[in-house]
Amino acid sequence: MLDLGRLRALHAVAVHGSVGGAATALGFTPSAISQQITKLERETRTVLLERQGRGVVLTDAAVRLADTTQQLLSLVEQAEVTLEERRGQPVGRLLIASFATGARGLMPGVLADLRESCPELDVRLLESDPYLAAELVARGEVDLALVQDWPTVPLPVQDGLARLDLGLDPVDLLVPADSPLADLATVPVARLLGQRWISVPPGNICHDWLVATLREAGEEPDVLYQVGEFETQIALIATGLGVGLVPRLGRGPLPPAVVARPVLPEPTRRVYALWRTQASRRPAITAALRAMREQWRTISPG
Repeated sequence: MLDLGRLRALHAVAVHGSVGGAATALGFTPSAISQQITKLERETRTVLLERQGRGVVLTDAAVRLADTTQQLLSLVEQAEVTLEERRGQPVGRLLIASFATGARGLMPGVLADLRESCPELDVRLLESDPYLAAELVARGEVDLALVQDWPTVPLPVQDGLARLDLGLDPVDLLVPADSPLADLATVPVARLLGQRWISVPPGNICHDWLVATLREAGEEPDVLYQVGEFETQIALIATGLGVGLVPRLGRGPLPPAVVARPVLPEPTRRVYALWRTQASRRPAITAALRAMREQWRTISPG
């Protein structure tokens, strides 16, 4: 009989594209993942991974096995939901994915709440871009995802996922304190044209929104500095290198050299949770959603 843990390791490599990515998602070391797959190769008498450059690729047999594992994991989840529902309390492991500022601004309170209210629940957190997080939930790699998108740049969400809207997170224009824009009470979108931008890299929802907004206003944005962390963006803005659009959630206090100004019309991103519909009855999911709702009301970024 094939070992489910080893199959899960192979499936994670297929989803994340690397042994390292699978290890991060499952909470193991890359060495442990490699060992699991080596044992699975011996069990199946089949080569599952092949070296390609510095990474690995799945063989055709491994791809088919990973697809079958997806179906098995879905059945296992149904069984776990039934058992947990009968016990009537959150138990087992709950893996939550969250975008970076959500992990910093919302999740600490959520995790503390769950640790106190659900002592038998093993909660894990994985920081992930919303695009990937939504896919991980759909594939069964994580149980719940905190994601965000923009009304003009919606997040693609697969069928079979349920959603809880938490609220809107306003986005401010951050400028150097000595910038002429700092003298304005509010900044119209037209004044965003011709600026030197500091933004997250392409492929990130925040970058996609900036590009879409300025293109609609008739300009291709001049993004000089592409950095993934908003805190780094703020540090660059403080030196006068450019301006940036930074959400309020998880932002923290600004240095004296940086000021925030509202933009008109006000850009906002939507923050919500995603989970698989078939897991909606699971007490752990219910408890996590409750904690998210309560923590959102507490921080109220709007």
